[in-house]
Amino acid sequence: MASNCPGRGSPVVASLPVADAHHHVWDLELKAHPWLAGEPLASFRYGDYSAIQRNYLPADYRRDTAHFNVVKTVYVEAEWDPRDPIGETRWMHETAAREGLPNAMVAQAWLDRPDAEQVLAEQAAFPLVRSVRHKPKSAARPQDAKRGAPGSMDCPRWRDGFALLAGHRLHFDLQTPWWHLDAAADLAQDFPATTIILNHTGLPADRTPEGLAGWRSAMELPARQPNVAVKISGLGAPGRRWTAELQRPVVRDAIAIFGAERAMFASNYPVDSLVATFDEIYGSFLEITRELPEAARRRLFHDNAVRIYRL
Repeated sequence: MASNCPGRGSPVVASLPVADAHHHVWDLELKAHPWLAGEPLASFRYGDYSAIQRNYLPADYRRDTAHFNVVKTVYVEAEWDPRDPIGETRWMHETAAREGLPNAMVAQAWLDRPDAEQVLAEQAAFPLVRSVRHKPKSAARPQDAKRGAPGSMDCPRWRDGFALLAGHRLHFDLQTPWWHLDAAADLAQDFPATTIILNHTGLPADRTPEGLAGWRSAMELPARQPNVAVKISGLGAPGRRWTAELQRPVVRDAIAIFGAERAMFASNYPVDSLVATFDEIYGSFLEITRELPEAARRRLFHDNAVRIYRL
């Protein structure tokens, strides 16, 4: 019987197949990741990022995931130098051919740039590309959220770029805080032929009762649109130890809101190594979903990612 939470030194491999729907790798010797090269590093939601200021290659990913039956993976653009979005895609295809992973990728594309049409056409021509990501302009706090800002999901120029995705059979990976999910719902409704995959569970960093209530209400808006799915990932809460108890309300609510047919688990490794081991992340997912039917668990851990990203 496989352990529900394999420890770092455990020889037991959790047998449920995993399709990790969101991870990164990088080679800092390429000098293509400005955000990992600065001194001091840019400050993001997990605080000090210096621990991941090192090469992270497929061998490192395989070491970190060794206690789980990871059978497919999706690489997500890692803020490669925006002057050369195709360079990241080319490098990732060379890496996949040599290393056997990833099985699909989410490429970089800036939807409101003058070259958006050309970049999208080039990205779509690569065999591993299934989706693109461009983080739209967002506010830092719920009270500062406003509709219609340049570079946001309401921006006409940004939407002109988004409108090109369907013609290339490209999905869109959306990373935005939950207080902008009203705009995401409108975007999904206006472009029903394009699948939108909400990254990192809508970023529920505020775990106060008020913060979780706002997050739940916001998540319900895009969930009403059948062309929206969610990746349950990126759940680290700064200053709080990762436990199944901490993550249970968010994971269970995300599944309840979107349904087991439109949700999938992902590691966000190595970024989330700042807050938990891969074993802790996926061990928590196993523990939290223990009472769900086996078919639902398979969809969350494997089948939905395989279907949505055509793995």
